[in-house]
Amino acid sequence: MEIETLKQQAGEKAVMLAVKPGMIIGLGTGSTAVHATRKIGQLWQAGALPDIVGIPTSEATSVEAARFGIPLGTLDTYPMIDVVIDGADEIDPEFNLIKGLGGALLREKIVATASRRMVIVADERKQVALLGTRAPVPVEVVRFAVRPCYDYLVYLGAWVEQRLLPDGQPYLTDENNYILDCHFDGIPNPVALAQAIRQQPGVVEHGLFLGLATDVVLAATNGINILCRTNIMKPV
Repeated sequence: MEIETLKQQAGEKAVMLAVKPGMIIGLGTGSTAVHATRKIGQLWQAGALPDIVGIPTSEATSVEAARFGIPLGTLDTYPMIDVVIDGADEIDPEFNLIKGLGGALLREKIVATASRRMVIVADERKQVALLGTRAPVPVEVVRFAVRPCYDYLVYLGAWVEQRLLPDGQPYLTDENNYILDCHFDGIPNPVALAQAIRQQPGVVEHGLFLGLATDVVLAATNGINILCRTNIMKPV
């Protein structure tokens, strides 16, 4: 089965599992989470999800939600979110995540922290035994501090590269910051690394999402699997 089909199945299954009428819903960013936003939009248009409000985690997601007419709000008006459905670049057995290859890690973490429930949608390639073995850790930094942040992340043991656009210009986040992608040869202690990264002035946020995910909807070639915090996998 094609990867894109698996992503769509995961996103749509997460919506059917976790979204109910009247909810405040965090709308994630990325190639899998977009399928959840589209499903929510289709159900909203069909009248099956009345009285919902979406909180987008990026400008791109906001545009996608607007295509379906999903009512959108902000954290100023809705500081507590019922559920956020988002993707991940890596998922370890303890539900720790690496996120941010889509460039929205700051807003994604703000929304995740404000949510009662965080449902991750992904395909089976994103499962890892140890974080940092497949994906880099994105670190969002203010432009003024890019060089000292770069040097500090190298000191922490990372191979660091600044994220660039195809034309070679620096990638800018929705908050107009830079991203430094930090490659590690595995991260045996993600809590310690997360704390160390945040100590550097100029670091805005990092892509280690620890202790936030409550559920994972994983699309595999043998079907959709639902994982919960007990780490019990059951086919659906």
